[in-house]
Amino acid sequence: MNDVLHVAGSSGRGSPVELLVMFFGLGLVPLLAVSVTSFTRIVVVLGLLRSALGSSALPPNAVIIALSLLLSGAVMSPTIAAIDHAAVQPYLAHRASTAQALERGTEPLRSFMVRQTRASDVAAFARMARVRIAGTAEAPFRIVAPAFMISELRTAFAMGFALALPFAVIDVVVAAVMMSLGMFMVSPASIALPLKLLLFVVADGWTLVCGSLVASFR
Repeated sequence: MNDVLHVAGSSGRGSPVELLVMFFGLGLVPLLAVSVTSFTRIVVVLGLLRSALGSSALPPNAVIIALSLLLSGAVMSPTIAAIDHAAVQPYLAHRASTAQALERGTEPLRSFMVRQTRASDVAAFARMARVRIAGTAEAPFRIVAPAFMISELRTAFAMGFALALPFAVIDVVVAAVMMSLGMFMVSPASIALPLKLLLFVVADGWTLVCGSLVASFR
């Protein structure tokens, strides 16, 4: 075992420290997939859409997460290609060290996050961290990451409100009609759900929602 570590260390590519960093990075992949990509906005909007439809179990969580991952792949593909060109390929070709590859790979991801993040959120987290920055473009990654998540949640809730509003109108109208007819023993939700599903299908809702989600990223 010591001979293997010695050979790996002498190659400058697989030292114990680099292997530890690599395994630590792989463990952070699920967290990064949620926190620094488009996944957060997409999965929150789809979850709010399901709640607005009034169906708490359909589509199931597995379907929403799978659709969110697929849409995130479409949104992040230019950024992933830039990371592969700037960091992964040079690292595999032994033209960059682990530290250099991480630094080069972080920049395209940081640029994507800055484009989606409000300047006020970046400034707020810079004040929290007591870091002085001249502008959003100069903010370090540790400031951009939480500001990005807050901006994503804000955008997701705004889109969720726009999606939920017409369904809320249907709920109100159905409840008012049923009360005027004296149908107090029938749940308004059981009547409103088919109407909301019909409206969503006729409007080709899934295509519109997915297209709007992808187009909302800059």
